[in-house]
Amino acid sequence: MTPRAIYLCGPTASGKSALAIKLAEQFDGEIVNADAFQLYRGLEILSAAPTPEDREKVPHHLYGVIPAVDSCDAQRYCELARPVIAEIISRGKTPIVTGGSGLYLKFLTHGPSPLPRGDAQLRSQLDAISLDELNAQLREVDPVEAARINPQNRRYVSRALEICLLTGAPSSQQRDNWRHVAESAVHSLRGLVLQMPRDILHQRIAARSAAIMANGAIREVARLDETCSHTIRKAIGIEQIRALRAGDCDEKTCLRKIIEATRQYAKRQETWFRRESWLTPAPALDHPACAEALGGLIQE
Repeated sequence: MTPRAIYLCGPTASGKSALAIKLAEQFDGEIVNADAFQLYRGLEILSAAPTPEDREKVPHHLYGVIPAVDSCDAQRYCELARPVIAEIISRGKTPIVTGGSGLYLKFLTHGPSPLPRGDAQLRSQLDAISLDELNAQLREVDPVEAARINPQNRRYVSRALEICLLTGAPSSQQRDNWRHVAESAVHSLRGLVLQMPRDILHQRIAARSAAIMANGAIREVARLDETCSHTIRKAIGIEQIRALRAGDCDEKTCLRKIIEATRQYAKRQETWFRRESWLTPAPALDHPACAEALGGLIQE
């Protein structure tokens, strides 16, 4: 039987990397990265990429393959990941695709979105408009999308309006059409999403954030050139550590801000993965129910 990929998703610090190694060892698999920032070279500490010791246990792919000056998006990630996954399968191995970048995984599993890429000139024009005006324009051209997104999230509102203006059609209609077509492909997918109580996840986030700072994240950020890409600047810790190095805050405050930003990111990830009904929920990797969920998944 031809192997099929196993997708291992979940919020940051939920234990995906450790479980991926266990899966790869158990099912003769190889790990394929689906974390937007672990793709980059020079961001290994801040992105909590697998250690050299972990990478020696089983083959790992697509870690540290993009230079910091390059931009990356979900479409480019798919172009990188698909041939890697196909090559692993061709050797009779099981790809273990793991990460928390929801849109990257969505493109990979459901196919690329028909929505247009961002237009720098139009975005510059939209950036100059107040949030109230952006919402007013979106309500006029796409009341459906305006009613279902968070009107306080400028990025979401601006992107929805951008899609409408670039295509001449409501972004809600285009998103719904893609969702309908994409859902027809989920019957062949198998994946786990790690879940754990919020307080435990917060403890893990705090511990990992402290370890990242102690293990050289400040030096790592200092080595990044100011010309690093817009994509890499979104990584949690870049802005906070640069503020620390500029003397705008102390190390304790810097760590607190990193923890807060990571918690907010984890909450967004949980919301995203709850919408992916094809994923099988599983508790932390050391919980007995995780093995039960995994067993059912492998038998599919």
